[in-house]
Amino acid sequence: MTGAGGPVRVLVVDDDPVAAEAHAAYIARIDGCAVVGVAGTLAAAAHAIRRAAEMGDAGPIDLVLLDLTLPDGHGVDLVRRLRAAGLGVDIIAITAVRDLEVVRAALSVGIAQYLIKPFSFATFRAKIEAYLDYRRRSSVTGAFADQAEVDGMLASLRPASPAALPKGLTAETLAGVVAELRAAAEARSAAEVAESLGLSRVTARRYLEHLANAGRAGRAPRYGTPGRPELEYRWLN
Repeated sequence: MTGAGGPVRVLVVDDDPVAAEAHAAYIARIDGCAVVGVAGTLAAAAHAIRRAAEMGDAGPIDLVLLDLTLPDGHGVDLVRRLRAAGLGVDIIAITAVRDLEVVRAALSVGIAQYLIKPFSFATFRAKIEAYLDYRRRSSVTGAFADQAEVDGMLASLRPASPAALPKGLTAETLAGVVAELRAAAEARSAAEVAESLGLSRVTARRYLEHLANAGRAGRAPRYGTPGRPELEYRWLN
């Protein structure tokens, strides 16, 4: 785990410089994360992870965004080697590979999330926010966890499949709205969510109302603004 209050230290591993740069830029937009390196091969990634684990001062790498098809091997093989060496860094696969055998192999070695290219920033952020929620839940003090804590940790990384959405709503945009609410320190209005995600205010309100009606977000009037009180929405843990 990252030290008290420190950001999650992220290594981006991708042999495509454009993709690596894009993923690093995405990470830079998410509070609580910091890119500490970029690698284009399995060998470079393994070296960076081991070196960080040995350095002590800067701290180990917490999370690797790992492309699975690299010039010198397969990403799953890297994860196996890291686990055999006792390095418990967390891994999120970011790949165009859709082969079910590869997906099963990735999950079997403990890859936390599997993100298929191409994807939007909203989808990326939803995955990272879910991972950050898992870290928060798993950093509780004490040597033992109760059933509710275990269920919460598993639910963060393996959320239940959503029910069918109302007509006109998409899972991708919903994931972005959910990530926006989860990351916000204070309640957010439809206008604020719309501006952050590049949506219209009407569209943002539809998603927020859907979450409120589903019991996943709280809804309350915001006073102190001219005219009618504006509604604001807060994520319910």
